[in-house]
Amino acid sequence: MSAEVLAAGGIVIRDGKVAVVHRPKYDDWSFPKGKLDPGESFERAAVREVEEETRLRCRLGRELPSTRYRDAKGRSKLVRYWEMAPLEGDFEQTPEVDELRWLDPTDAADLLSYERDRQLLRAVHRM
Repeated sequence: MSAEVLAAGGIVIRDGKVAVVHRPKYDDWSFPKGKLDPGESFERAAVREVEEETRLRCRLGRELPSTRYRDAKGRSKLVRYWEMAPLEGDFEQTPEVDELRWLDPTDAADLLSYERDRQLLRAVHRM
């Protein structure tokens, strides 16, 4: 059995809207996240991954509920999330993320591809 995949990400909030990203590889809408590098903390990975996927340098806020699921390769995956506030930067397309939308929580919930992300959003916004 393979080891659990460890990942971290963020719910980036600006002016009451949340950042939702589109990943062309999976054709899905989700929150920015990614796998930890060897020896990297969850907090550091969350900030790094959000910046890599959105080009936004963010400040870490409170930790949110984690999600656990099977990834596309059937491995168990744990993702820890934090609320984040953007400090600087502007979105630029990358090979991983081709679009970012700032949406109010209701519109974000409608667009998100996964129920686990909608549950996470509800934990942030008490929808």
